Amino acid sequence: MNMDTFKKDIDELIGEFAKNELTTLADMKRIWLDKKFSYIYQASPSTNLAFFMQSLFAHSIDYMVGNDSLSHRLGGLYCLYCLYEVQPHNPPFRVYISLGQLEKLKVLVVDAKAKGINVVPALVKRMLNRNTFLFGAVDLSECSAVETVNHLQEIQNARIQTAKEKLFSSTPIESHVNMDLGMTIDLDSLKKMSSEYAEAKDLAIKEASEVIDVEDIEHISKGKERIGDVVEKIADDWNAQKQAFYKRTGLEEDEGYDRELERLLLEHNQDGDEESDEE
Repeated sequence: MNMDTFKKDIDELIGEFAKNELTTLADMKRIWLDKKFSYIYQASPSTNLAFFMQSLFAHSIDYMVGNDSLSHRLGGLYCLYCLYEVQPHNPPFRVYISLGQLEKLKVLVVDAKAKGINVVPALVKRMLNRNTFLFGAVDLSECSAVETVNHLQEIQNARIQTAKEKLFSSTPIESHVNMDLGMTIDLDSLKKMSSEYAEAKDLAIKEASEVIDVEDIEHISKGKERIGDVVEKIADDWNAQKQAFYKRTGLEEDEGYDRELERLLLEHNQDGDEESDEE
């Protein structure tokens, strides 16, 4: 997907905003409406929407955390906010932002306060309250947004393909009975990812609290059970049930029973197929 045209539209929008050194959200809204900028979504693709949305967000963030004038940086923030608010998707796509970018957003809030632009801290607080951001540890400035989103999509597609193969494969029944759920879903990696995400989220809220009031959103980082821990409990329960099944059936000690069970199930499926053919 070629995003050059969409990025050029954002360049022109922020360029016009910064041309006269504008600083308010009201100014951005006026230019946005004059350009009928919400029509940017009319040209959105029918597939790869996550890539499309994150690319728009990332280009705005590049302005927001860049080294250009204050008007350019504010234009990036306001454009990001408007893109998120007017998107036609429900639930809305959240904005991926790295910890490094969040640190630079904090600097922007401080600079805006020093200039008396009070709408900025209020706007950032609103975005945090609405859970707009998806915090991560990878800085998109270190590699292109396209590469990052494509990589994430490749991982997701690979996982989906693996799940399909496991679901529709004709693997012998013992492989399912003997399956170690923790190994199958790569529990260690999931727990590590879950822990890193929780730490990133806590750090993000802590950093934000230094420049704006985050009392209303502190609950986001408290009292939530991590997904890795939840899945670990499920895996433990699976293994406990598996051992109970072994104990009741003697399956572990008698491989002949295992083969017989598979044979009976196979015959049952064949009988069902024959009945369907006769009908």
